[in-house]
Amino acid sequence: MIYDSYKNWLENATADPDLTQELLSIKDNDAEINDRFYRNLEFGTAGLRGIIGAGTNRMNIYTVGAASQGLAEYVNSITDSPKVAIAYDSRIKSDLFAKHAASVFAANGVTVYLYPELAPTPMLSFAVRYLKCDAGTVLTASHNPSKYNGYKAYGPDGCQLGLEASEYVLSIIEKLDIFNDIKTCDFDTAVKEGKINLIGEDVVNAYLDAVQKQSVADSTYNFGDMKVIYTPLHGAGNKPVRAILKRIGVNNVVVVPEQELPDGNFPTAPYPNPEIRQAFECALKLAEKENPDLLLATDPDSDRVGIAVKYNNEFRLMSGNDVGALLLNYLLERKTALGTLPKNPVAVKTIVSTNLVNAIAADYGCELKEVLTGFKFIGEQVLLLEQKDEEDRFIFGFEESYGYLAGGYVRDKDAVVASMLICEMCCYYKAKGMNLIEVLDSLYKKYGYFYSCQRSITCEGQDGMEKMASAMKMLRENAPKEIAGFKTLNALDYSTSVNTELASGKVSEIKLPKSDVLSYQLEGGAGAIVRPSGTEPKIKIYISSIGNSLDEAIATAKTIGDDVQKSLNL
Repeated sequence: MIYDSYKNWLENATADPDLTQELLSIKDNDAEINDRFYRNLEFGTAGLRGIIGAGTNRMNIYTVGAASQGLAEYVNSITDSPKVAIAYDSRIKSDLFAKHAASVFAANGVTVYLYPELAPTPMLSFAVRYLKCDAGTVLTASHNPSKYNGYKAYGPDGCQLGLEASEYVLSIIEKLDIFNDIKTCDFDTAVKEGKINLIGEDVVNAYLDAVQKQSVADSTYNFGDMKVIYTPLHGAGNKPVRAILKRIGVNNVVVVPEQELPDGNFPTAPYPNPEIRQAFECALKLAEKENPDLLLATDPDSDRVGIAVKYNNEFRLMSGNDVGALLLNYLLERKTALGTLPKNPVAVKTIVSTNLVNAIAADYGCELKEVLTGFKFIGEQVLLLEQKDEEDRFIFGFEESYGYLAGGYVRDKDAVVASMLICEMCCYYKAKGMNLIEVLDSLYKKYGYFYSCQRSITCEGQDGMEKMASAMKMLRENAPKEIAGFKTLNALDYSTSVNTELASGKVSEIKLPKSDVLSYQLEGGAGAIVRPSGTEPKIKIYISSIGNSLDEAIATAKTIGDDVQKSLNL
């Protein structure tokens, strides 16, 4: 059956010569054929993501076409005059995939609004809402290596597509003949006929206006005293991040020249992920010459941002948890001082993010909501507030993987607004004689030395998927009674929505959507959460600890992580 599928593609996948060449190159390699055809890339709430190439288990114009056909039929089922927005980043074939998707939508009677050049993911979320579209999609694989691409789908609220809608789209895709059932039309003709519309500068400026409204700086900020090194990591953040910094007065911005222009091969950053030090290497080298206050790095689709701060004559990278805690504290502090903090303010974090923000929020009387991993769940909380005409209560949302949002103008993480607020925050505390490392340390001293970290175990290929499923099943059936010497107080299985108190056997309901996540709450405030990634071939372990010092909390987290990783047997 796999070889039949291979032959079918060899005969019919002729629209992209790269695919034909690839298929011919593997004709005698059973393992390579199997890896491309043993499964279909499955459309879910995260859309599609996979390696670029030929086959049902790859990102190509045919899998993109099928996803677009499914999404087109979905929006046609809910409205008589559907509209869709499309954006793309700098990844290999992102522009080709975006144009092909637009042609499929147009052929299905869907009016298309397409960014004419690469644009950040949050700008897609904004366009969906601003242009009153029924759906949207962005061609990106976020911070993955260059061999990957992806297809994120969004609903009319600007959030990633919900479970019910994504299941509807998947049900359509599964019935399609990938070569014969995808409607398409000529792109240029569709543009001339007004079926495909290029998004103008008015939408871009409206987005930047909305971002700037989240500023809490005033005339006392001395932005002229700041120097920033910025790298877009060859991605989509270059223009909008520089534009918003210029708007607020941060004019001394030095862009890393080797990483300024779009390049889907990511030649200077094989892993274009601002969570890791390697992505900062060019910026760190430039910092030796420029001596900036701050280093900023946004990932290829500019929804995540990482930073490095000078401390004791060297630049130290700060984690997503560090920056999330700092930003929440900064926004609450400034809004309180300015008298703009709304009554009953709300902040949102994911269950795997630092508990330091729980203490900060409580101190300011801010309600903190906790949601499952995935920024769409944070976006949903903003939507719920909007539906009650209480959107102004939303202060901030973040996840530990470097995703932040202030304001409800988009419903996804936004590195553009985060870059603006981080620069503001740096300037604000610099005037007080403090850098961000010192501010974080002051929060630790005030609220406790909370520490959170993550481990990822890669399991690629068909065997890898099976190993991950087996490891989760084993852990689910044998909840550890203790981890690294800490007694397990509660074992939470989000796939069944059951929280079990191990000492008594008492069970209670978890009032969150079902998800393949296991969580263990340990004595002393520590904990471990295990889940397979929804977009990468990895099992992720999230560890949290608290200590009398940061070193103690870090050491505790290491022993917990070691014990959990050993139990997974991967």
